[in-house]
Amino acid sequence: MAYIGNYPAETQTVDLKWQPIKTASFTAVAGEGYFVNTTSGAITVTLPSSANIGDAIAIVDYAGTFATNNITLTSSLDIEGSTNDKALTTNREGVTITYADATQGWVATSGVNSGDQALDLLSYSIDFLVIAGGASGGATSTDSGGGGGAGGYRTSSGTSGGGASAESSLALTVGETYTITVGAGGAAASPTNVGVDGSDSSISGSGITTITSVGGGGGGTSGPGDGRVGGSGGGAGGYSGTSKSGGAGTANQGYAGGSNFSSPAYGGGGGGGAGAVGSNGTTSSHGAGGAGVANSLTGSSVTRAGGGGAGGWSGLSSGGAGGAGGGGAGGSYPSSGGAGTVNTGSAGGGGSNAASSGAGGSGVVILRFPTSKYSGTTTGSPTVTTDGTDTILTFNASGSYTA
Repeated sequence: MAYIGNYPAETQTVDLKWQPIKTASFTAVAGEGYFVNTTSGAITVTLPSSANIGDAIAIVDYAGTFATNNITLTSSLDIEGSTNDKALTTNREGVTITYADATQGWVATSGVNSGDQALDLLSYSIDFLVIAGGASGGATSTDSGGGGGAGGYRTSSGTSGGGASAESSLALTVGETYTITVGAGGAAASPTNVGVDGSDSSISGSGITTITSVGGGGGGTSGPGDGRVGGSGGGAGGYSGTSKSGGAGTANQGYAGGSNFSSPAYGGGGGGGAGAVGSNGTTSSHGAGGAGVANSLTGSSVTRAGGGGAGGWSGLSSGGAGGAGGGGAGGSYPSSGGAGTVNTGSAGGGGSNAASSGAGGSGVVILRFPTSKYSGTTTGSPTVTTDGTDTILTFNASGSYTA
């Protein structure tokens, strides 16, 4: 037996009075059928606010345009056991909706061209920015700690990390709850330790492909001097007589860290940023952190996810600059590296000589969508702002949003 929604798609005999073609939103009346033309735009059909068992309404796609311009069904009574609105989204769809009782309300009892579910869940498009936590720089006993790598950077509006184009926006389903994870920055490293990687940030939930940005890679030290792989890679630690490489960034999220200059100066490499590679150490300077990426999802341009600079040492005392967007500077001899700016995914700078490195900055997740769609249901206390006709949720800590 074929089904429409949870109900058998059996032929019904319903005595309906068919109305002239509808081209704008309207309130339906029990016992009537409607040919609805959505060629000029989406239409909302308000179902009766009171009904008796067996009351029926039919709706038919007059022009074959429901897939482009949907029908939204709204009611003060339940629709299929839920207070959420439903939608008709298939071209040439025709459906009969019948009132069952106070528990289920209006239900689909027959239909044509309606796929496996006559009454679809409503959805709407959102733009996002997901930045992971930045890493801390490396710390050494005598030389230059490499700068930490910035957190991975993914967005549907503007430029993503690693020079990638914007990704597709997400379609959230009304009534579903979406989990927001904001990655922590890597903790400061003590001397002779490689920098600590940042933690991943993500958006996940039913019906969407999970968006995960990878935590930044820790900066190298003077023993195992290579920078770590991450959203953006960590810079190499300065190490006498041995060439070391920066860690690789993650494709479409961030850039690699810089390499060291092993002789005659022990110059460490800068950590990679979302917008540029970390600079290599040279005979005259320690590597600067790679620049971050600017984004205007909140309504104003903000640069985030800069890499950390490499630490200095006794023969070349000034540390490398932090990358634009919040990257921490490398410590100048003999001081600790600077911390990455919180909630930017920026990385910490490398430590100088026997000083600790700078901690990585925590990540951030930002959502933007039409204010008319905002449910107001969140956890995690995101900052709520508006820009024009849109609402922006900025999650500086993990939480959730119910569409």
